Order: sequence, then structure tokens, then C-alpha cells
Amino acid sequence: MVAGIRSYLAAAGVDVVSEMDKSNLVLSSAQAHLVGGRFDVEMMMQTLQHAVAEALRDGCDGLWASGDMTWEFGPKSDFSKLLEYEWALEEFIRTHTGLSGICLYHADTLPREALRQGLLTHQCLFMNETLSKINPHYSPQRAGLDGAANESELDWTLDRLFQSAEIN
Repeated sequence: MVAGIRSYLAAAGVDVVSEMDKSNLVLSSAQAHLVGGRFDVEMMMQTLQHAVAEALRDGCDGLWASGDMTWEFGPKSDFSKLLEYEWALEEFIRTHTGLSGICLYHADTLPREALRQGLLTHQCLFMNETLSKINPHYSPQRAGLDGAANESELDWTLDRLFQSAEIN
């Protein structure tokens, strides 16, 4: 994963070695947030809090992070903590302006239920380099899931999103 991102950034014109030497770019595949192979929300949030604090201490304006949900939830692929994590992350971003980022949900590696939950917990959807959409199914934690779209509505939206991403 790290090698792939490094190659992609280099192809996009980023001087990866220089940016890493200056600590402006950190590429990591550490999984300290997995406890016994299972995703630990509190551990992940502590890791992010530490990373943001370190970036600010180092003189950066903040931290931009990306997380691949397939990788983050580890080899056991237990997504039972996904909603809890996404809502904790949303609250953290809302109260810590030093963190921005994107969650990566790969339709070809994640179970459909994880994709549905991802659809409920993100305000915007970025399908590819040219296609992004406001998410009509977004349900912030403070609103809970009351009135949220049902499974068939979410599946319908996911199918349309996949089709439009293939067209573009």
C-alpha cells in the first residue's frame, strides 16, 4: 500500500523523498489500532490525536490523512465498530480543525454492509478524480439513524454511484 501511494504521488509530481525528509509527508502502514487483530476505535482515535498534535508541534497547519477501510479494519474484517469509528472521527474533525482527510471505501474489497454504513457517515462522496457528489444519505451521529435510508435505498444509491463512476 505504501509503495503504491509513493509511486502515485511521484507520478503526480510530488518529490516524495524530499517531502518525507522534511517530515511534510509521512507514509505508514502501521496497524497499532488493531488489538488482537480487531479494530479498536479508542486506539485509532488516540493515534489520530497524537498525529495531529505532532503535526501542529512541527509547525504544520494541520494533518491531512487518508484511511483505507479495508486495511484499517484488519485481516478479520470485523466492521462492527465502523459506525462508532466514523462518528467518533466526524466529532474529532469537527472539534479539531487541524485534521482533514478522506476515507477510502473500495467496493471490490468491502462487504456491502460496510459500504452502506460508509454511505450513512460521509457528507461528500468522491468517486474518482472528476466525480464527487453531495451525499443525500448522510446521517450525523447527533441525528442518529432515525429516519436514515433503509438497506434497499442505500443499495440503489450505491449501484447508481458505481455506474456513474464507470461511465466517467
